[in-house]
Amino acid sequence: MKIGITGTTGHLGRIVIRMLKGKIPFGNIVALVRSPDKAKDLGLEPRLFDYEKPELLVKGLNGIDTLLLISASDLKDRDKKHINVINAAREAGVKWIVYTSLLHADTSTLGLASSHVNTEKALKESGIPFTILRNGWYTENYMGSVPAAIKSKILYGCAGDGRVSSAAREDYAAAAVSVLLGEGHQGKVYELAGDKSYTMSGLAAEIAHQALKEVHYKNLTEKEYTDKLISFGVPKEMAEAIANWDAGTSKGDLFDESHQLSKLIKRSTTPLAETINETLKS
Repeated sequence: MKIGITGTTGHLGRIVIRMLKGKIPFGNIVALVRSPDKAKDLGLEPRLFDYEKPELLVKGLNGIDTLLLISASDLKDRDKKHINVINAAREAGVKWIVYTSLLHADTSTLGLASSHVNTEKALKESGIPFTILRNGWYTENYMGSVPAAIKSKILYGCAGDGRVSSAAREDYAAAAVSVLLGEGHQGKVYELAGDKSYTMSGLAAEIAHQALKEVHYKNLTEKEYTDKLISFGVPKEMAEAIANWDAGTSKGDLFDESHQLSKLIKRSTTPLAETINETLKS
């Protein structure tokens, strides 16, 4: 079985490849990348693969049995890029697509959701066997705010008392590997999230506890948080997106207690405290 993996130079893709080492012959893994030079350190076959160049996609997928389609990091027209890949996979004879979607994509109010919903629809209509991994929030998404929160003694947001069931990238990568190498997953949609949830006040409290500093959460309106992010130098479009994600958190979009992730990886998900500790050490 030859496995093609998109996004292999990104955080999640690199972890998946590391976890696959020793479990299957390395020659059976193909890195599908826009810039093959950036994948040289992976030690496996890189193939040119640009979502926006459909003429390259079929060639890149030649001989691939299983495709792990890691959602594109560039949010612009993301669903169209994914659909280009799905169409190419059908033409190339790919036998199974595993796709990383968004937690509760079909009901989520996050701006990210629509591209995932459109991709899931295209997958289901493609005729190719599929598995959908609806990944929840990465705990690492919050770690970039830790130094500033410690310095200012304030963690800003607009999530209210909404709870987040996040997990570490390692956990989501482990789930992808478990599905790729397992059986009985075709046709399944998994809602993947951390075992324990927390609020932004809880996140601030854990940062304070580990840093031995005073840190409090300050809840703002969505517009106030957008403006605050812009004042910190975050580009307007990204600031609006981040605030939208926080607003979605207040509505429960990032909460899940089904424990499907820990069941897939056969262990508990990485605790928030552990990820914060690693961040502070680095």
